[in-house]
Amino acid sequence: MSNFLFAHFIGEDKLGEQVYFSISKDGNHFYDVNDGKPVLISTIGEEGLRDPFLIRDPKTNKVYIIATDLQIHKGLGWQHAQENGSRDIIIWESNDLVNWKGPRAVTVGVEGAGNVWAPEAVYDEDKQAFLVFWASKVEGKHRIYASYTKDFVSFEEPFVFVEKDRDVIDTTIAYSDGFYYRLTKDETTSRIIMEFSDQLTGEYKEIHSAVLADLAGVEGPQTYQVADGTWYLIVDQFAKNLGYMILETDQLGKRDFVAKPKEEYDFGKTKKRHGSVLSITEEEYERILSHYK
Repeated sequence: MSNFLFAHFIGEDKLGEQVYFSISKDGNHFYDVNDGKPVLISTIGEEGLRDPFLIRDPKTNKVYIIATDLQIHKGLGWQHAQENGSRDIIIWESNDLVNWKGPRAVTVGVEGAGNVWAPEAVYDEDKQAFLVFWASKVEGKHRIYASYTKDFVSFEEPFVFVEKDRDVIDTTIAYSDGFYYRLTKDETTSRIIMEFSDQLTGEYKEIHSAVLADLAGVEGPQTYQVADGTWYLIVDQFAKNLGYMILETDQLGKRDFVAKPKEEYDFGKTKKRHGSVLSITEEEYERILSHYK
């Protein structure tokens, strides 16, 4: 599949912290559907959505969206969000990408957590379940916690998945050639750390990337593979308010990333904030285009 659906939010203004869709035929050029207006709006919890993540169930083909239950536009501020924010994730599900069941909230955050940031998931073939992971600030430090679920309704006891000597948030995971590649934002430097392991919840070792080490002021890393097999890493250039940029490599974890020239990609009219990209079929692409215009 070489078509893509990009779910994202667009900022902290009114309705900015909801779910927006863009679609692409090549992973480089994205078209904003629904006239650039949100396609899903949360009416529960904090009544805001950030960091929407798309994942497909390999058994049922159902697609889930999981998102941060947060609305900064309310004016309570970042400190409140980090220390007294929601411990829920907001969930939608769909069989056709145009009719969505939800929203519903599930509490996954550990006791004492002030927030549940940027939830993501990856399917664990060995356990036949989804590993859902997110960042939470507990006792003054951000770590990545995780929990297993088979249905995004019942979740197992959460555990620490990533902990460093500094704060870390925004983890994403890609699987390639027998290895899991974990990309995480170092919150102290606003750079992306890359690690690998042959076991999803095993020990990870850091991969030095000169390109990532030199790239500051970014967050929300996401990966996807385009038609020719090239891996794309997109990161939100939040520090300069520039939106997403694309880095690419033909061998994930084995060759360093190269920044793609700006003139070779276009993320559409709205400025995308932390979201995710899902590979979709031609039929799904046309259905979304027809439904949302």
